[in-house]
Amino acid sequence: MAINYNGDVAIVLDSQHRTPGNLRAFVQASIRSIKTGKSSDVRFSSTEKIEVVPLQTRRMEFSYLDGEDYVFSDPETYETTTLPQELVGDARNYLVENASVQMTFVNEKAVQIELPSSVVLLVTDAPEGIRGDSANNVQKAVTVETGITVQAPLFIKTGEKIKIDTRTGKYMERA
Repeated sequence: MAINYNGDVAIVLDSQHRTPGNLRAFVQASIRSIKTGKSSDVRFSSTEKIEVVPLQTRRMEFSYLDGEDYVFSDPETYETTTLPQELVGDARNYLVENASVQMTFVNEKAVQIELPSSVVLLVTDAPEGIRGDSANNVQKAVTVETGITVQAPLFIKTGEKIKIDTRTGKYMERA
């Protein structure tokens, strides 16, 4: 969710309600400012009023990399949105052309992207397994088209497509 904090719109990354034994209840929250991009931890008392800012979520597709910026397009209206590398974060390890993502907007400004739970990527480099090395679920490091290295079973070869869990970065199955 997004809130209005000190005259700035901020995304709430994490929040916890706490009730210490001898003190009044409060909410501890981690927020990220949309203007500056900086994260901070803030504490709200239980009586404080907070203005909630409406969020919009749209499905977008990754189009291309423009220098260090990532360009996404809306598949229905073909409008493009450019995001800096800092905002894309670790999601860049799983973005290939035409990859579908959920993008969150606040006041028509993109603030966050969310990947699907798994993606299918092409293996670009997979070393041969060593003969006789098949004792117990032995894995090898393979490189996929986005440049990241993933641990995969010995039978995966270069040119195959594999499914990777975007939350953990681990191999799931062949695609």
